[in-house]
Amino acid sequence: MIRKYKEEEIPKLLEIWESAALIAHPFLDKDFHEMVKNAMKNMYLPNSDTWVYEESGSIIGFISMTKNEIGGLFVDPKNHSKGIGTSLVNHMNQFHDSLEVEVFEENKIGKPFYEKYGFKVIKEYVMKETNQKVLRMKK
Repeated sequence: MIRKYKEEEIPKLLEIWESAALIAHPFLDKDFHEMVKNAMKNMYLPNSDTWVYEESGSIIGFISMTKNEIGGLFVDPKNHSKGIGTSLVNHMNQFHDSLEVEVFEENKIGKPFYEKYGFKVIKEYVMKETNQKVLRMKK
């Protein structure tokens, strides 16, 4: 089931984010990771349009949107490759004519997922804080 998140679920979302982000972003340093975690908790999740994927009463993935941009799509690694990310993106397609996302070029999970889904690169830049190339993609 996909539904809107509840504020009291932020700790669970952060747990999913952290386990998935560590696998997707091993090239990012610990300080940057902690900065993003704090921003997710205090700024990003409370101010975005976030939906969770729940199965048997447990949240196993979520998607956070700012207008038509996917700000975050994270699935518990134990549940990767089960169609959960696709279901969340499909859900967002109901509300938007097009979707955009930014993903690190070195993200070996997210980049192939978005490419498979049909997203195309429309812009590239290097993020100053990480010195990593970021791809802006659109579908």
